[in-house]
Amino acid sequence: MPSERDHVWVDAMPRAYADCLGTAVFAPFAAELARRASASAPRRVLEVAAGTGVVTGALADALPGTDILATDLNPAMVGHGAAHEPRARWEQADAARLPAGDGTVDLLVCGFGVMFFPDRRAAYAEARRVLAPGGRFLFTAWDEVGTHGFAEALTAGLRAAFPADPPPFVTAVPHGYADPDRIRADLAAAGFTDVVLERVVRTGIAPSAVAVAEGFCRGTPLRAQIAERGEPAAALRTVGETMTALLGAGEVRGEMAAWVAEARR
Repeated sequence: MPSERDHVWVDAMPRAYADCLGTAVFAPFAAELARRASASAPRRVLEVAAGTGVVTGALADALPGTDILATDLNPAMVGHGAAHEPRARWEQADAARLPAGDGTVDLLVCGFGVMFFPDRRAAYAEARRVLAPGGRFLFTAWDEVGTHGFAEALTAGLRAAFPADPPPFVTAVPHGYADPDRIRADLAAAGFTDVVLERVVRTGIAPSAVAVAEGFCRGTPLRAQIAERGEPAAALRTVGETMTALLGAGEVRGEMAAWVAEARR
């Protein structure tokens, strides 16, 4: 399970996360979640681990006029999201203690947040509690790191920067919940019986490999693991150079695979 430091997002991180990773890494799957969300025309939507609002914006586009409450555990993310996506209401909240009454939510959405939950079964049970009968829990989780072109190049860069002790965050946390049987078992333990998982592949496009490196190294909890091991600026240079050698100069593309899960109350 993720450690406490994997949940820490300092004030400087959301901007790097949003600017460098939002469009390149997260937007393709945000569009997928929004497309699926719109299928049932929900009236009350709760987003968990909303981050900087990439999925929030896609939901607002797909569901105009719908009441959307976006939540995140980290105040820095909530502040950034509220400033950049005013079509939703924003609130700081733990996924295991959601600000909603029993059976009051039509759709609960989480874009690449479940991997960070310290107790996923408790969070899933909380999701089931707030969902109305027939309501849906829709979320994404990354497949293994080798199925993500940017993350695979990133891990190579981290090995080049820290050959004796590369930071484990990327493999252990964002890509550490890639077993569909495990996801199904956790949802079943929380009381969900109607569960569908689909593996979806999308292509991310970034202005450069260095931009992707900066987003991960400065805009995610990987930042802390790099700082523990050496000079962050030097590490970023090495990671960026390695990723550029692997992905190419100028605009880069990477195939990315993820599990899209839908559980019905």
